[in-house]
Amino acid sequence: MGRDDFDAFVAARSTRLLRTAYLLTHDRSLAEDLLQTALAKAWFAWGRIDGAPEAYVRRIMVNTYATWWRRRWNGEEPTETLPERHGAGDRAGDRAGQVDDRTDLWRALGRLPKRQRAVVVLRFYEDLSEADTAELLGCTVGTVKSQASKALAKLRLDPRLLDSAAATPTPATSKEGSR
Repeated sequence: MGRDDFDAFVAARSTRLLRTAYLLTHDRSLAEDLLQTALAKAWFAWGRIDGAPEAYVRRIMVNTYATWWRRRWNGEEPTETLPERHGAGDRAGDRAGQVDDRTDLWRALGRLPKRQRAVVVLRFYEDLSEADTAELLGCTVGTVKSQASKALAKLRLDPRLLDSAAATPTPATSKEGSR
């Protein structure tokens, strides 16, 4: 593969790869830096890449991201005030509630250990198979399964997500209330 192929690859796939980087980092600037770093590394190895260059670049991103979070602590940042929640009675309140729910999910993903977050992003956001995820992360399929299971268990028990789920009426609770 030549350098022209690399330029075409970057033009065609960088949007999707940037999405993966953002899902890993939860920060637009860091995601752009991660993608740029991965593409720079891929450029030097471009002549040696066989088969699927997107998987190769994605693996570079995951590995680079892993080295970044090993070097730096990404702890919680406390605030003095909590964001105000809107009422669920009007349409604007309903949309605000949906945004709050998505924000709660992003924050819950951010509280997962980095390896578990990487598995969730690759398996459920990027829709990769367990085998592809294992190959990208350099681990076994069993490790992917156990990390995904642990991550989903933590998400199910996350108090902010439980609050959102309790506030959202399900069809079963709606029927019970009308009896």
